[in-house]
Amino acid sequence: MKVLFISPSFYPATYYGGPIHINYAFCNSLAKTKCVQLSVLTTDANGPRSRVALNDFPATAGDAYEVFYCRRAFGPDISPGLLFRLFGMIRRADIVHLNGVYSFTTLPTLFLCRVLQKPVVWSPLGALQRWPGTTRGPAKRLWERTCNWLCAPDRVLLHVTSEEEKAESPSRISNASAVVIRNGIEAPSPGGRKSFRHGGGLRLLYLGRLHPIKAIENLLHAMTLVKTSTQLSICGEGENDYQERLQSLVSDLNLNDRVHFHGHVDGAAKEQQFLDADLCIVPSFLESFCTVVVESLARGVPVIASRGTPWKRIEEMNCGLWVANEPQDLARAIDEAARMSLGDMGLRGKEWMQTEYSWAGVVEEMIQQYQKLIETSELRRRRTARQTQAA
Repeated sequence: MKVLFISPSFYPATYYGGPIHINYAFCNSLAKTKCVQLSVLTTDANGPRSRVALNDFPATAGDAYEVFYCRRAFGPDISPGLLFRLFGMIRRADIVHLNGVYSFTTLPTLFLCRVLQKPVVWSPLGALQRWPGTTRGPAKRLWERTCNWLCAPDRVLLHVTSEEEKAESPSRISNASAVVIRNGIEAPSPGGRKSFRHGGGLRLLYLGRLHPIKAIENLLHAMTLVKTSTQLSICGEGENDYQERLQSLVSDLNLNDRVHFHGHVDGAAKEQQFLDADLCIVPSFLESFCTVVVESLARGVPVIASRGTPWKRIEEMNCGLWVANEPQDLARAIDEAARMSLGDMGLRGKEWMQTEYSWAGVVEEMIQQYQKLIETSELRRRRTARQTQAA
């Protein structure tokens, strides 16, 4: 089975956060299966102002699969080189796996797949969900209507990662069906020994993109209400003006000695942040999956997640708290967690991730969907051909 994975950006473009790591791990696991021949078509975009550091194009990701990094010419991910390659690579594929919605790659991919009668698994990465702060609503609705028109019924499957995302996304792309397949998590390398409440204070970690949808302001206001001695590390990047607003808010709230910005972290620096943290906190207004939750739990770090995330089960599994994201609610959750056995919670979360979130299981589910969609698409093609001949 020849699978073409199309994404506006790809590892090592870690500026874009969790989805980059998820897509990379998924492709690595997918390429290990004997029934799949994988190619990745992407750009060299790594944020609005930089590119991934690659010397040759295309670049090969080990011996498992090729990644074709096309040079971004302008905009966040616009690449004439990718457009030039698109027709031939789609024509040779049995199925196309498309990532993202409001990206340069989306419309031409859907158009060519319709023309060439190729089935598509489409991962919107939560982009079709809405929250009160959603911007450019009319433009997005026009874009969605165009996408919907380009989707051939029975040939496009939306891959969503939660029931919440499934409930909302198909209403915007009605010509596609939807299936829930969770993301996985790679088992982290053994690190240093995990210790909690080092020095007596509670160490909180926020790790992710700096964006208004993440409700970081609510978390900062919560820090002024907590009764527990607490330090907060904020790891991530965003637009410069928004980062400056957050830093100004920290000063206005007199939190400079308790809140620390670390910028983008990856590799060993990221692992050290998990090692130093007692709790990971995710105050977002809306998340379709939220990679940092599985990353934290896999490393034995309990999580406080907002009800805007699809992680109600962290309370059922007794490895975290699922709460409203108003400052008062976040503050109460932090104080409550400070009285809990964080070490035991971390162990339960780690066992849960190992049991239910292995990439092998995720890939097996996805391959089944690929095969089913290819078969359905072929039946539709034959039926259309017979009807044309009869006419």
